[in-house]
Amino acid sequence: MFFLSNKTLNYLNDYAEQPMTIDEITEAIQSNRINVTRHAKQEAKNDSLTLDDILFSTYNGEIIADYSYDKPYPSCLIYGNTSLGEPVHSVWAYDSVNQIAILITVYRPDPTRWINWKERRKS
Repeated sequence: MFFLSNKTLNYLNDYAEQPMTIDEITEAIQSNRINVTRHAKQEAKNDSLTLDDILFSTYNGEIIADYSYDKPYPSCLIYGNTSLGEPVHSVWAYDSVNQIAILITVYRPDPTRWINWKERRKS
């Protein structure tokens, strides 16, 4: 275990990105301001997920993990279901300057690693 100094904690609090909202992602998607990484395309193909599956699950999903400190853009893990009710996890970054959503990766969550698709099981 390690501890951060008060100076470090104050710096992190002062310069931390604000938590993302799903509205930022969905508004960018609706305005066709999205980028999909090669990695995300390959993972979607591996899990037989279409872009429609991914976007539907994002529109109807919820943020289950916030990675505000990610660089170059803050990101988050979204859990949602396809139109057929199948669970999907997608990691989205958001470029607030250009208002672009970036799909980093996407996958069908492994039920042995997740509780109710939202909470990681302890190993």
